[in-house]
Amino acid sequence: QVQMAESGGGLVQDGGSLTLSCAASGYIFSAPVMGWYRQVPGKQRELVATITRDADTRYADSVKGRFTIYRDDAKTLMTLQMNNLKPEDTGVYYCNAGTNVNSAGPYWGQGTQVTVSS
Repeated sequence: QVQMAESGGGLVQDGGSLTLSCAASGYIFSAPVMGWYRQVPGKQRELVATITRDADTRYADSVKGRFTIYRDDAKTLMTLQMNNLKPEDTGVYYCNAGTNVNSAGPYWGQGTQVTVSS
């Protein structure tokens, strides 16, 4: 059974930093594309960043220059370094795995809450 688990969320002040981690079991890290998505109440889940097995990355315009995605297939670990956080970055962050950079894959973690206070 595929399992993914996020960690590292929390409360941080405007301008602060957090690092999220996503650990996965099974064959999940054979997925061509892994990514981070976030969701706030009342809104659809949105893409934050994706990374392929070739380390090609893609970021939402709102986080470019502030967030960095990384994957270590040997350790089956993916991270999201978030710097200069803003209140609008608040939400539940989910890790995801699939095959297409243009759409979320079928595998999701349970989510971790990130709250940025102003």
